[in-house]
Amino acid sequence: MKTSSMWHAAARDVWKNRVIYTLLIPGLIWYIIFAYLPMGGLSLAFKTFKANLGIWRSPWAGFQNYEFVFRDAAFWRAVWKTIYINVGRLVFQFPAPIILALLFNEFKMRRYKRVLQTIFTFPHFFSWIIVASVITNVLSMDGMVNQAITVLGRPPISFLGSTKLFVPLLYATDIWKFAGYGSIIYLAAISGIDLEQYEAAEIDGASRFRQLIHITLPNIMPTVVVMFILTTGNLMTLGFDQIFNLSNAVTKDTAEVLDMYIYRITFQSAVDFSFSTAVSLFRSIINMALLLTANKLAKMAGGSGLIG
Repeated sequence: MKTSSMWHAAARDVWKNRVIYTLLIPGLIWYIIFAYLPMGGLSLAFKTFKANLGIWRSPWAGFQNYEFVFRDAAFWRAVWKTIYINVGRLVFQFPAPIILALLFNEFKMRRYKRVLQTIFTFPHFFSWIIVASVITNVLSMDGMVNQAITVLGRPPISFLGSTKLFVPLLYATDIWKFAGYGSIIYLAAISGIDLEQYEAAEIDGASRFRQLIHITLPNIMPTVVVMFILTTGNLMTLGFDQIFNLSNAVTKDTAEVLDMYIYRITFQSAVDFSFSTAVSLFRSIINMALLLTANKLAKMAGGSGLIG
């Protein structure tokens, strides 16, 4: 009876808010078709794929694909490079939109503030193909930067052909492309702060810097924590489009993160969809583990976390 009453209460709630639930239907359909139904293809990680039999009738292979994956030295190199590059993203890129939002908040001339926000946000709408073309034209051996260096009497620098400069180039271009757009989330959080807190701080003689440290940052910290958890949950998948378009034959080894490894074994060698699916599933499991770990650490640090 208790379960029946719960279902009746839920049905009444749905009917009462039927307009809102109707608006959810297109989103639910999209997720079911493009996010949940394709998950059936993950069974390929435990099968030997036969094109003539299709996904469902291909024979089961157990954990044989993972035996091949874990014996591949290139796989472990790709895992290490993925962790190395993306932990660097957390250190150098993640704070960039927060810092930019704080600077925008301190900018008092509204007209110029809006102009600057537009300028910083605009690169987000460029595809990585366009960004890579711009970077190539600017930093190539005969590009604008090297022309300026040559005029100063110095030899040109191979920015795009240097394995040492490749990772810093990833960070710099990603910050340029996404920091402005990412700052919108933190500006929205800042706009929700009660102005009376700032007024009380001014009466007590607090400087703008102390207000930033003791009012602005603590108030936006829940948003920062949520974004950090979400970023950590994508640690093994960040940056494929960027790396794919910015890498070249010289930096190929440095650029082979896990996504590039999956791309190579799927499209640039003997096609083995079972093998590549096994790697993709492994990557997703690690991402989920990182997400849960970050959420747990956020709760242990006194935050609310993302998952209850």
